[in-house]
Amino acid sequence: MATRTVTIASSHGLHARPAKLFSEAAKNSGLAVTIAKGDGAPVNAASILGVISLGANTGDEVTLSVEGDGADAVLEQLATMLQTDTDAE
Repeated sequence: MATRTVTIASSHGLHARPAKLFSEAAKNSGLAVTIAKGDGAPVNAASILGVISLGANTGDEVTLSVEGDGADAVLEQLATMLQTDTDAE
């Protein structure tokens, strides 16, 4: 299992648009991906409702975990998404 802690860069946190983009990428990876905020319980990263329910705001740290073949590459892709301010695009 590959794990990494990243800081949310999106200027409005993981609201609907960035959460949708992130959860779709997690789902499309075909691997088991979870995301957790702080010491909270991890949620399925492929679930937009799960991702939004974290209440992750700008500057919050979240921990991503990916399990399966190619986990490191998927982890890198998803971490980059969270570290990019998609609201600025």
